[in-house]
Amino acid sequence: MEKRINDSLQYIMENWQSIVKKYQTPSTKIAVWQMITTFLPFVGLWILMYFSLSVSYWLTLGLALINAFFLVRIFIIQHDCGHQSFTGSRKMNDIVGFICSGFSLIPYKYWAKAHNFHHGHCGRLETDIRDIGDMPLMTVNEYRTTVWWRRWAYRIFRMPPVLLVAGSIYYVFIHNRFNTIHQRGFEMATKSLIFSNLFMAGIYVSGFLVFGVSTFLKIHLPIVLMFSVMAFFAFYIQHQHEQAYKQWKEEWHFVMAALRGSTYWKLPRVFQWLTGNIGIHHIHHLSSLIPNYNLQRCKDENPVLQEFVTTVSFTGSLKYFFNKLWDEQQQRMITFREYRRLYGSAW
Repeated sequence: MEKRINDSLQYIMENWQSIVKKYQTPSTKIAVWQMITTFLPFVGLWILMYFSLSVSYWLTLGLALINAFFLVRIFIIQHDCGHQSFTGSRKMNDIVGFICSGFSLIPYKYWAKAHNFHHGHCGRLETDIRDIGDMPLMTVNEYRTTVWWRRWAYRIFRMPPVLLVAGSIYYVFIHNRFNTIHQRGFEMATKSLIFSNLFMAGIYVSGFLVFGVSTFLKIHLPIVLMFSVMAFFAFYIQHQHEQAYKQWKEEWHFVMAALRGSTYWKLPRVFQWLTGNIGIHHIHHLSSLIPNYNLQRCKDENPVLQEFVTTVSFTGSLKYFFNKLWDEQQQRMITFREYRRLYGSAW
């Protein structure tokens, strides 16, 4: 059994580029259809929300919840455009991705650059790159040796309500308004961010003028707030599972980071569609050039890629919020309870 697993892993290590190559070709027809089936329902539901205000705001919020899923799909389109995988045209990807950013409030070029950096370094433990495009994470040794107030701040941040609600709102509305990355190659990020912020401000001002400030915010703000929580949750669970893969540069391997460092989030078909196949995250990390609409076919036709990934359901993924620290000795994520038991410290 162990030999077969090792042989399969060796096969993937040597052939992963040829495995994914046939799925990297974008389809203009599918891309256009995906835009139609995403933007039209979003706009239609937005209009329904407008008329529902005269009936019941609870109805409006219920429609906002549904529409937040379509905003997730809009963001997945933006996400693919940032990888230059959605269509075969770089210009079209950039146009579509930029338009999507006006809906998601996540700046197109800046976020795409940070996210592509994440793909090239996911699972690396160096502190200057570890959190770029990923959740802030401390190792056991870092937690044990840092000052008490940093431990408290980290514990508070990693609490699910703070992480999911406050963290997601801060990330979408505030964090992405500023260039906080100081890596080489991000020098032009500030310029693109200013342009993106002005574009988004223009959309909101236009909405205020057409519908009135109160009406526009009653409709659109709940959508974006719910979207931010959904998106934050989806990206959180992809690399926070117990048997994740995190190594220092000398030991790090791209394929291992993709297959073992990411999860396969197995969702009911309707939610897989609404989230743009983002749950097939291990294959997405193996090749970000595969459009979201080709991920399922790649998974189905290459069962060998499933042998090393952590498969998790929606309910199973909830336990990942208890994973707090990376234990280098055990090479896994541990809870604070395990930390106290293993290392004999209350904090």
